[in-house]
Amino acid sequence: MNILVTGAKGFVGRNLVESLKTIRDGKNRTTGLVVDEIYEYDIDTDPALLPGYCQKADFVFNLAGVNRPQNPEEFMQGNFGFASTLLDTLKACGNTCPVMISSSIQATCIGRYDSDYGRSKKAGEELVFTYGEETGAKVLVYRFPNLFGKWCRPNYNSAVATFCHNTANDLPITVSDPAVQLELLYIDDLVDEMLCALAGGEHRCEFDGIDTVLTDSGRYCAAPVTHKVTLGEIVELLEMFKAQSATLLMPEIPAGSFAKKLYSTYLSYLPREKAAFPLKMNVDDRGSFTELLKTANCGQFSVNISKPGITKGQHWHHTKWEFFVVVSGHALIQQRKIGSDEVLNFEVSGKKIQAVHMLPGYTHNIINLSDTEDLVTVMWANEQFDPDRPDTFFEKVED
Repeated sequence: MNILVTGAKGFVGRNLVESLKTIRDGKNRTTGLVVDEIYEYDIDTDPALLPGYCQKADFVFNLAGVNRPQNPEEFMQGNFGFASTLLDTLKACGNTCPVMISSSIQATCIGRYDSDYGRSKKAGEELVFTYGEETGAKVLVYRFPNLFGKWCRPNYNSAVATFCHNTANDLPITVSDPAVQLELLYIDDLVDEMLCALAGGEHRCEFDGIDTVLTDSGRYCAAPVTHKVTLGEIVELLEMFKAQSATLLMPEIPAGSFAKKLYSTYLSYLPREKAAFPLKMNVDDRGSFTELLKTANCGQFSVNISKPGITKGQHWHHTKWEFFVVVSGHALIQQRKIGSDEVLNFEVSGKKIQAVHMLPGYTHNIINLSDTEDLVTVMWANEQFDPDRPDTFFEKVED
C-alpha cells in the first residue's frame, strides 16, 4: 500500500509517518497492515511532486493546515485552499482512493469556536464531503479535540505542550482558571485510530453541539479514547512529575490513564541535563544502600551493595515483606521463623537470577559468599519505609 501524508512534518504528521515507517520496515509485528511507500508532503516540498504522489497513492492522510497565521486570510488559504488543490490533483489523476482530512472541533463554529479558523476548517470539511459525493471516494473527516504528546510544539496551539515544556525547563506557567476543562486526545491514541482507518476500521461519529457521539452511521470520524481534564489537574500532575527526582515518588499511572500519557509527554520535553539525576547513596564500611523508586501504593525499590564476606539484614518484620533479587555476585539468603530453630537457606547468584521472598515473621539476612567481588541485590518492599513505624526488629538468623 502506498500512502500520501500531507503536513508530514507537523506534530500529527511526524508521529504518523514514524509509525508507518515501523510497519514498512518490518519493525512492527502487531499489525497486518502492509506499507510499501510513504510519500511525505509538506510546505517546503516541491509542488511538482504532488501529481506523482496522488497518482500512486492508495490512501491519503491530509494533515496539512494552518493554525496561527500572521493574517486571518491565511486560514482559508491554508485549510481550504490546499485541500482544494489536493482533491483537484486526485481528480486529475483519476484516483478515488480513500481520503482522510484532519479538521478540528472548532469547525462546529459554536460559541468561542465561531472564528476564522473554525470557519476555514468547516469549509475544508464540506469540500471533502462534496468530493466524496462527486467521485465516490471514501472520505474520513476527523474533528480533533486538543491534542498532546511527544514532539508537539510548545507555545503554539497546545496548552499541554506548553505546560510540559515550561515545567521541564523551570519556566513559569500561567493558568487563569484552574477549573477550565479540556477534552484531550493523546497522539498515540490518534495514530492508532488512523491505522485503524487505514485498515478500514475507522470509528464513526456525529456531534451533539461540541460533544462527540460515536455511532456506526456517523458522517464524521473520531478516535474513541479521549480524556476530560481540568487545567488545575494537569498542573498538579506536572508538579508531581517534576518533583520525582527529589522525592523518588512515582504517582499512580494506571494503564490507559491520562496520567500515564501526560508523564510520557512531560519526559519528552526534559532537557539533557535533567535526563539523569543523582541518587542518595547511604555508604558505610559494609557497602551501600540506595533507594531507587517509591510508589504511592505499591512500595519501593532499592539497590543494596555488599562488600566481600559481609552479612546484612538480621532483622524481621510483622507485616512488611520484600523481594531480594541478586543481579551480580554470589550470596546466601537465610530466613528463620521467629520462635523456631529451622533455617531456610537460599543460595543465589547473578548467573541465574531469581527472586526470593522475605517472609513476614521471619528474621532474615543476606551474606556475600565471595572473597573478592561485591554483591549487588535489587530489593522491593511492599511499602515505603516509614521512620515512625519502621516495622523492623533486630534478631540474628543464627547465633
